Amino acid sequence: MGAVWDLRDFDEHEGVHLFRDARSGLTAVIAVHSTALGPAAGGVRFWHYADHEKAVTDALRLSRGMSYKNAMADLPLGGGKGVVLAPERGAVITEAQLLAFADAVESLGGRYVTAEDVGMSEARMKVIATRTRHVSGLPVAEGGAGGDPGPFTAMGVYLGVNAAAKRALGVDGMKDVHVAIQGVGSVGGGLARLLAADGARLTIADVNADRAKALADELGAETAAAEAVLATPCDIVSPNALGAILDEASIGALDCKAVAGGANNQLKEAPHGRLLADRGILYAPDYVINAGGIINVGLEYLGQGDRAEVEARIARIPDRLGEVWDEAERTGQPSSDVADAIARRLIGRG
Repeated sequence: MGAVWDLRDFDEHEGVHLFRDARSGLTAVIAVHSTALGPAAGGVRFWHYADHEKAVTDALRLSRGMSYKNAMADLPLGGGKGVVLAPERGAVITEAQLLAFADAVESLGGRYVTAEDVGMSEARMKVIATRTRHVSGLPVAEGGAGGDPGPFTAMGVYLGVNAAAKRALGVDGMKDVHVAIQGVGSVGGGLARLLAADGARLTIADVNADRAKALADELGAETAAAEAVLATPCDIVSPNALGAILDEASIGALDCKAVAGGANNQLKEAPHGRLLADRGILYAPDYVINAGGIINVGLEYLGQGDRAEVEARIARIPDRLGEVWDEAERTGQPSSDVADAIARRLIGRG
């Protein structure tokens, strides 16, 4: 890997910090994109990468997304992201590695605030919190405001999917609207249950086929293969797994009116937003629609995390999406570019 600032996804990040701890076996990256609005907040994920450059690239992309997400959610927080490298698929992070990562967070003196993400859990955040106070998303019993951010993210995505249906299909409500959901973990599964309660038709998929089948049986939904669900003929495609899944091939195969889901960094590259717009497919920029989780943990960290305020902030997500879509219609620019421009103005990089 060459110099970090030569990487394609380096975006004038304020800091990219690499950590190794031989005793615990920790290898980690903390990327701080911007602290213009406040401390750089963003979760930490434990994931296996093919090489170190891919891990750094993920941290760069995700931290930039957090800057934009926090700005668009009107939170006084900047954007950052932690990545702990798993040695192999299926590995489990150890307590020693969690403590070493906590020490890494603490060494940044509050410039980065961590929280739960892929491969982590409330229990693991509790371990991290024993060594640094710069952590959020703790269970209520531990003094936190809500723990797992997944249900809050799911609620925001649900409201965004409703907004997309109204905009793209001209409907009020989700009854008989066909939604294809990729990924039914905490966010996608929560979304599926909310949509099913409204009478939506669902096609669901997950890399864990047994999980998808169990949820489909519970909700009366159809299933599809995880790699094929994006091409399902439907009204709305909702990606809720990992990112970079919208590229030239997958966009060309879409058979829907809108894409609205909770996965981070859904566009493989920025120009792919134009491909969606050229196909007449409404796109809900991911960091706008999926802000519910960071709203919950961010307000918790700031000491403003009562449930009523969290839910009121999440309820504003459709309004922000509407602002983006209105400007996209007015200017002819893709909604992804419009959202980026608004967010960059908010963090002083317009």
